[in-house]
Amino acid sequence: MSSLADKLKSLGVKTGNSLPAPSKPASQTIDSFVAGSFRPTPLGEVFVSEQAYGEEYLHGNSSPLFAPSLSLIAQWANDPRISSLPLSKFAFLDTETSGLSGGTGTYAFLVGAARFIEGKFVLQQFFMRDPAEEPALLEGLANFLAPCEALVTFNGKSFDAPLLVTRYSLHRIPVPFKGYAHLDLLPLARRLWRDRLPSRALKYLEEHILEFSRTSEETPGYEIPWLYFDYLRTGNAQPLAGVFYHNAMDVVAMAALLNYVNEMTSNPYEGRVQHGLDFIALGKLFEDLGHLDESARLYERGLEFGLEESDFGVAVKRLSILQKKRGDMSQAIKLWEDAAAKDHIYAHIELAKYYEHKARDAKTSMQWARSARELARKADLPSYVRKHWLEEIDHRLSRLERKAGL
Repeated sequence: MSSLADKLKSLGVKTGNSLPAPSKPASQTIDSFVAGSFRPTPLGEVFVSEQAYGEEYLHGNSSPLFAPSLSLIAQWANDPRISSLPLSKFAFLDTETSGLSGGTGTYAFLVGAARFIEGKFVLQQFFMRDPAEEPALLEGLANFLAPCEALVTFNGKSFDAPLLVTRYSLHRIPVPFKGYAHLDLLPLARRLWRDRLPSRALKYLEEHILEFSRTSEETPGYEIPWLYFDYLRTGNAQPLAGVFYHNAMDVVAMAALLNYVNEMTSNPYEGRVQHGLDFIALGKLFEDLGHLDESARLYERGLEFGLEESDFGVAVKRLSILQKKRGDMSQAIKLWEDAAAKDHIYAHIELAKYYEHKARDAKTSMQWARSARELARKADLPSYVRKHWLEEIDHRLSRLERKAGL
């Protein structure tokens, strides 16, 4: 893969620390199209665009960007620092690059980073007008990240962070986020929505989970490297305004998505979760983290929704396996009784199982099985769901009647 320098040479653009930046007409420079300023650093000047979002800002259907404690997300990430750090210590970061291959030939020509400062979500975007300005960009970014102790990205562990580490290392500048806690939202998004959504790309989640649509001024991601090459060749920065918008929305969407997921995991029962498969995905997540009772509740809630037949079968199987894991029968019985009082068919069947196999009380078991059958018969269920329940219940009743000599 050719480096950026090779590509620029083929375009007739000269670069290098010892060479001046290409001359650009004042009417075409980046500050003519993007609000920002040129800020000094110990390694030169860098263009920075800054925006601030207050506590009242809502990104689509999300709550304000200011998420509370991230306790369960920290457990999922296996890093307790994520739940103990204040919001002011988190930095949200996204890069726009000269290519997607990574390595020493790929530059991050625009880096968006945001953090919470005095009640506002402050976004700064650092832009490299010419490859010779890369040290200044890296130095400016390092200064902005200095107060933080945690990094939030989307696919950043695989792409953004390693790329920046390479760039800092090439210039012998200390990596500013070395040792930070790192929360990459892409693996978490895959856990939550891989069974329901065809894509887990950030913009797709922004549209279908956060219900936010970007304006027409956005530049598609696949066009961005070539627009930067054109800018270096022609000196016209006008097309880059859409790149700045794209980058800004990616950073803001990360904060909104993190808050949305935190609300999902903290309190899934009061309207934030509205799809059966999302409850099932949360159930799997809670089960993997060892929260078995809560996982059972989530599976049961998911089963109340209109799942597809294959998804329904998988959910029933996982819940059945989970019940065996739980072990604490007194707690399980209490949960089943609470659910049965709300006419959850599954809870009636689990109580029938318990009284048949554990308590050895066939009469009570038959009562629970018959109540389950009556609920299944009357409930407004898809035909395949009703068929599943009735076949299981009738098989159980036949066995119990034989045991009772009926």
